[in-house]
Amino acid sequence: MSVADVTIRRAEHADLLAVVRIERACFSDPWPHDAFERLLDEPAFLVAERAGAVVGFVVADRTPNHGRDIGHIKDLAVHPDARGEGIGRTLLRSALARLRATGVAVARLEVREGNDPARSLYADEGFDPIRRVGGYYRDGEDALVLVVDLAAWAEGEAGDGRGGPGADGDASGTDGDASGMDGDDEAER
Repeated sequence: MSVADVTIRRAEHADLLAVVRIERACFSDPWPHDAFERLLDEPAFLVAERAGAVVGFVVADRTPNHGRDIGHIKDLAVHPDARGEGIGRTLLRSALARLRATGVAVARLEVREGNDPARSLYADEGFDPIRRVGGYYRDGEDALVLVVDLAAWAEGEAGDGRGGPGADGDASGTDGDASGMDGDDEAER
């Protein structure tokens, strides 16, 4: 199967059980059901659906910031059986586009320092590291905070092949912790 077989849509309450199952399959320290329930109305809580089943999700929110709103990619995961197909990248791009449409200027996320597949995806999409947060994760691993300017991302980084809805590539993942990524498409916390 391919990403062409996948539909990206807003998450609904009925999707939460599948989202939590994917979260648990991808992360050693998964979010609880009520965390997702509280975020259901966020502009970029999206699911990837194939043949009637949720195979991935992204959660992103928006914080007003004196006319230069900030988006936060909080969680991104793709079911282990559906990785390597570009679903994570598609979810990330869809979330970034939705955030931009709501007036967000810059998006940020946290990723495990050792999560090379997720870090590669984010670099491909134009994210740049701005700082390291020591001991961010429960297991003591450091996080890197990454940011992307959404206007530059939408332009595909001025034609350099990085970022933007038209850029090529395949990978995925974040969740404010980015640890579920395992290759091409994966969870990212």
